Amino acid sequence: MTQDIFLLIEHIQGQVSDISYIMTAAARKLAQKEGGSVIGILLGSGAEHLKDTLAVDKVIYCDHPALAEFTSDAYERTLVSLLTEYSPRAVLFGNTTLGADVSSSLSTNMEFPIVSSCIEVTESGSLISQICGGKIMVESQLADKTTLITVNPGGYKPEAGQSDSTPETIKFSPPDLENLKVKLSQYIEPDIGDVDISQEKVLVGIGRGIQREDNIELAEKLAELLGGEVCASRPVIDQGWLPTSRLVGKSGKTVKPNLYISLGISGATEHTEGVIDSKTIIAINSDPDAPIFDIAQYGIEVDLFDLIDPLLEQIESVKNESSG
Repeated sequence: MTQDIFLLIEHIQGQVSDISYIMTAAARKLAQKEGGSVIGILLGSGAEHLKDTLAVDKVIYCDHPALAEFTSDAYERTLVSLLTEYSPRAVLFGNTTLGADVSSSLSTNMEFPIVSSCIEVTESGSLISQICGGKIMVESQLADKTTLITVNPGGYKPEAGQSDSTPETIKFSPPDLENLKVKLSQYIEPDIGDVDISQEKVLVGIGRGIQREDNIELAEKLAELLGGEVCASRPVIDQGWLPTSRLVGKSGKTVKPNLYISLGISGATEHTEGVIDSKTIIAINSDPDAPIFDIAQYGIEVDLFDLIDPLLEQIESVKNESSG
């Protein structure tokens, strides 16, 4: 086993995903402790150029038509072959649909230990994971064999894993990728509907704390006064109170507004990874232990219904004064 730290570079439709840069930053911290190199794994077809912005030492590139887009079968076969040959100290995956799919299969089939939901690597090389909706922090160590790690966004900014220097490429011949059980037919993009929340500069996010559909009107009024739009966490969408185009988080949109106001959202990892790159986050929640406070620049522990009316009045007053 080498001391090198590998990471699986995620990309979709010709674009490197932000989680790849976040993993790169975490991998560099881990490599400093272990004394190895940071090596990216890039699987694709005509996609070698995607490595050019990653702050890795080297990239192992595997080119094959079956790897043009992600399918679990093709990725798993290739990674089993690659990891058997290189035997790295650890392999990082995004805690995403893709990463969770592949890492869990590899852990089972290759009998590799796995550390899930890592958000930070400490100076001593410990892995800090956030579990149970962010309410429990767990500290782990690398096992005495190749260890798989799934990484959550939040601990590092994407910019920390980017570089202007082009890393060295190592070509890797794929295994037999014929007779795959799963093939991608097409991407079906969801209907954006009335607004694309990923482009908005101001967002008011609502969660379970909004209590009922009629109360959404309060959030909409706040968003209107601030020149923004309303979005939501999964519980609100599952109730059918807002369309899926307004969903923020792992299974929805990633947003980066200048201002994100969270109303009654606890802040489970599935949601926070979609808002972590917002310039300013203001959290309003009655639970002092709500994980949303961990990522917010400003927060207030209060029932949102005790705050919302005075807040609306104050904003209206300021706007009236400035217009007068």
